[in-house]
Amino acid sequence: MSATIENSMSPAAVTASRRYSRWASLAVLCAGTLMTVLDGNIVTVAMPAIQRDLGFSGPGLAWVVNAYLIAFGGLLLLVGRLGDLVGRKRMFTAGLAVFTAASVLAGTATGQGLLIAARALQGAGSAMASAVVLGMLVALFPEPREQARAIAAFSAVGAAGGALGTFLGGALTQARNWHWIFLINLPIGVAAWLAALRVLAPERGAGLGKGADYPGAALVTSALMLTVYVIVGAGGRSLTATLLLTALALALFAAFTLRQARTARPLLRLRLFRSRLLSGANAVQVLMIATMYGFQFIGALYLQRVLGYGELATGTAFLPAPVAIGLLMLGLSARTVARYGGYRVLLAGLVLIAAGMALLSRAPVHASYAVDVLPPLLLLSAGFAAAMPALTGLAMSGAREEDAGLASGLFNTTQVVGGSLGLAVLSTLAASRTGGLLDRGAELIPATAEGYRLAFRVATGIAVAALVLAGVVLRPRRR
Repeated sequence: MSATIENSMSPAAVTASRRYSRWASLAVLCAGTLMTVLDGNIVTVAMPAIQRDLGFSGPGLAWVVNAYLIAFGGLLLLVGRLGDLVGRKRMFTAGLAVFTAASVLAGTATGQGLLIAARALQGAGSAMASAVVLGMLVALFPEPREQARAIAAFSAVGAAGGALGTFLGGALTQARNWHWIFLINLPIGVAAWLAALRVLAPERGAGLGKGADYPGAALVTSALMLTVYVIVGAGGRSLTATLLLTALALALFAAFTLRQARTARPLLRLRLFRSRLLSGANAVQVLMIATMYGFQFIGALYLQRVLGYGELATGTAFLPAPVAIGLLMLGLSARTVARYGGYRVLLAGLVLIAAGMALLSRAPVHASYAVDVLPPLLLLSAGFAAAMPALTGLAMSGAREEDAGLASGLFNTTQVVGGSLGLAVLSTLAASRTGGLLDRGAELIPATAEGYRLAFRVATGIAVAALVLAGVVLRPRRR
């Protein structure tokens, strides 16, 4: 039917129709991504309210976040590959359905166990929807200039959504209650799911017989889940237990690598890692996301525990970040990458991120928002707006079309690993420094501020390391 309609249209009308369809598809993919990204951050501001209502202990409350991260990070690589095999549209729409249903369960939860289980199911649905998006974008926009614009729009939604989640979490919790941070996903999820069914072009995929390595899938999923579990729970267990779990995770990764090298139909083609751009971009992303996630979490705690901001005030303080990121990514990012190249734009962005973290490492006890908080916030936002689309484009340019879903899943996986690693390391350092000062008789607020200053200084070092690594590994080769 669509072919008949196109035959009756002029060539210009056909081109415009296809262009509209592709940009409409981009809008649907961005809407689904926004919902999942918001949920990954919206819960942080509501954590004290959840603890009071459901009676969580301190370690138990951490599992409201950890359950999501473990399921999300552990499944990304697997569902990214399955998306290549069964069709990325099917995987995306199934992920939206699972995520929306899990959000309703979380929003109606009246006990700790149900909320944690619902959060794990949310993580699974989010992984299904997120893992294939970049692969779909690369297929929709093969022309480099349009692809850069599409990736910039997608990155703007993801980055701005993370900061916007902090604001919405505070606003919904204070205006209604914490249940609404999950229930708000129901109308958004249903609308996105219906739009995806209607707008996204169907695709059959390569078929499960082309790469359904179930033992390999079990190995890599177990290894990734265990890795995220080790990272997010490192502060609550002994060093010996952490080392043993780390050794087990490495053993699982080694077994998976050995199987992929020998099996006839591998889940993950190891030649994927031969791409210097793909491997290098993922390594840089681990460090960059570790810095940004650490800033978002530690920064919110600094505003609340040192400067005395409430939930809504904290969310409002972060609001310039999504605005700046969205404007810069949509207005300048694609054109800047097209003119100067992804490598140069990435380096410039990482310089801004390092400068912003260095300014934030002052973290005074009596701070002015306009002088001490807003300038580093805007520097970090501008740096991330420049670096993220450039890094995404470099990573996906190193993958073949048939591996686009897998490369997308890998890129999202390193985001989770980097975010979890940054959160665990920086929060542990801050807590350790504060605890040591309190033991020596320091007052609570100055000791807390000093802990956060140490975390910000370490985050600055991580950003500089990302800059050096990008400069060495991702440098364009001369012909």
